Amino acid sequence: MKRQRLPVPPALLDALAERHIAEATERGEFDDLPGAGAPLPPENNELVPEELRAGYRLLKNAGCIPQKIAHCGKLRDIEALLLKAQTGDECDALLARMHGLLMRAMS
Repeated sequence: MKRQRLPVPPALLDALAERHIAEATERGEFDDLPGAGAPLPPENNELVPEELRAGYRLLKNAGCIPQKIAHCGKLRDIEALLLKAQTGDECDALLARMHGLLMRAMS
């Protein structure tokens, strides 16, 4: 018979994580990492309510972005490309991509 696991209190998980981070810091495992000391890149999360941003960031880092959020990022990328487009053909192609994304997001 399988033993039932009891839930771990969040405070205990936080304490364990902090201890592991402190030990890794003492061993120098965070020294000389790429981008050390540089600010984090800005995130395009103004459409996400503030109380959900941390959770969405965790999902994103785990590769589990909700489809609609992924579409929003792609739409922003296309919007930036549209601002730099040089020809009408480029604009038409980008608008077609944008239209396709919008159709998928709405379905």
